[in-house]
Amino acid sequence: MDNNTPESGGYKGGIGSLFGGGTPEYSNTELAGVPLTGMSPLSPYLNVDPRYLVQDTDEFILPTGANKTRGRFELAFFTIGGCCITGAAFGTLNGLRMGLMETRDMPWSKPRNVQILNMVTRQGASWANTLGSVALLYSVFGVAIEKARGAEDDINTVAAGTLTGMLFKSTAGLKGAARGGLVGLAMSGLYALYNNWDHLKGTSPSRC
Repeated sequence: MDNNTPESGGYKGGIGSLFGGGTPEYSNTELAGVPLTGMSPLSPYLNVDPRYLVQDTDEFILPTGANKTRGRFELAFFTIGGCCITGAAFGTLNGLRMGLMETRDMPWSKPRNVQILNMVTRQGASWANTLGSVALLYSVFGVAIEKARGAEDDINTVAAGTLTGMLFKSTAGLKGAARGGLVGLAMSGLYALYNNWDHLKGTSPSRC
């Protein structure tokens, strides 16, 4: 009888079987009934577990302890710079309008051009300084309130806007400070409402 003949449930013959190194040989029928408990299906094309190909985490690497979103201190530079540029652009257009109106009776000449240019420069610098100062006060109050409360939410936004309006108009007396505070409260409240509009409607905000 030949010992090299494979049998169902037996071992392969040969020199390996003499030393106990033979491997068991099973038929397809026996393997079909073996449960694959704890094993995940593999991709027939990549031969890897598809679960490892799904990225549920963020694609960006953040430093240890860093927030996923920028804080008020990081946004302060963008806010101040953006307000200065916006103020300069608005002041330039306003100065051009005012210069053309004030010199409409003058013929196009060098004195008229100089007067219009002076008006544009003066208005642009004035509006840039005004909006930049407001943005600076708002950013300082926002960062201070965030550090004091230890939280970042819409309360900081509304409080910073109200205090900014009060301090900016504090030179006009108590009534001026009160009006400035109301204006700051209204504008910061509208911004907070706009920022949470998707949450108020009950829909999750879309991410680009």
